[in-house]
Amino acid sequence: MRVAMYYNNHDVRLEEIPVPRIGPGEALVRVEASGLCGSDVMEWYRVERAPMVLGHEVAGEVVEVGDGVAQFQPGDRVVVTHHVPCNACHFCLSGRHTVCDTLRQTNFDPGGFSEYLRVPGINVDRGMFAIPDHVSFDEAAFTEPLACVYRGQKRAGLQTGQSVLVIGSGLAGLLHVDLARALGAGRIFASDLVESRLDAALRLGADTAILATDDVPSRVRDENGGRLADLVIVCTGALPALTQALQSVERGGTVLIFAPTDPGVDLPVPVNDVFFRNDITMTTTYAAAPADLSVSLDLISAGRVQVGNMISHRLGLADAGTGFRLTAEARDSLKVIIQPQK
Repeated sequence: MRVAMYYNNHDVRLEEIPVPRIGPGEALVRVEASGLCGSDVMEWYRVERAPMVLGHEVAGEVVEVGDGVAQFQPGDRVVVTHHVPCNACHFCLSGRHTVCDTLRQTNFDPGGFSEYLRVPGINVDRGMFAIPDHVSFDEAAFTEPLACVYRGQKRAGLQTGQSVLVIGSGLAGLLHVDLARALGAGRIFASDLVESRLDAALRLGADTAILATDDVPSRVRDENGGRLADLVIVCTGALPALTQALQSVERGGTVLIFAPTDPGVDLPVPVNDVFFRNDITMTTTYAAAPADLSVSLDLISAGRVQVGNMISHRLGLADAGTGFRLTAEARDSLKVIIQPQK
């Protein structure tokens, strides 16, 4: 079968490897759509393990199931997630599924930028979800990233009517804007360095779009009744954005750090002003649990989040390198979907 083999962001090759063979409890899925994630182009995180087949935002069709699989059959349209928890450890039982050791060790074989996937038994059991008939494969491929966004807003405690500032209006930021609107947020602000992304944020539910080089805290205060944002969501790892978030959050508010920084970056925090005097909460989130994916797919199915409007490019495996370049440059694309069967 064909795969897009990743060596680095500028070297992604179309190669042939054998179709995986499945065992008891497993499934073979033909990949129809696989989204390119910002984490796929974080070279500091990926290159040491290259060459490898990436892609973890996967939707496809079951073509074979192993002995003991009763809940799925060939022909089923499914979303598949790569990381699943054990559901039995200390972390899972306390609701912290995404720091479970099992979740961090599970994956499918090889990756979503391939024609076929072998889905291990534990992933079949708790990481495969049937796609409603009216939802396209391309839309369903948003299930995993939207689930991560949903978990983040749940962790941050977003409440109806709260003002929200999203710093960084790439794909993750746009999902946060769209979901915050769907969950009943009040005034929503979005900032970015790229005008086209700010235009997209306005289309997807932001009330105000602000160039990141402007005085963002002042703009928020001016258009939010003299108050800063109740919730600031940081969707970029740039240190100035993190600093700006602390300057833009209202007393008693929350900063959700949703994107990693480059390695070795430390954030100086004025402890007395941020925590002691102003009672600001800083939190973060990683990945998603099965329940988050279920909610995410329901939101997509109900049309509550406009994922189809976020797709800027649909490419075949042979053009996956172009998709990596577009995603890494973070200027002329929103969501790149790889369609391995084309």
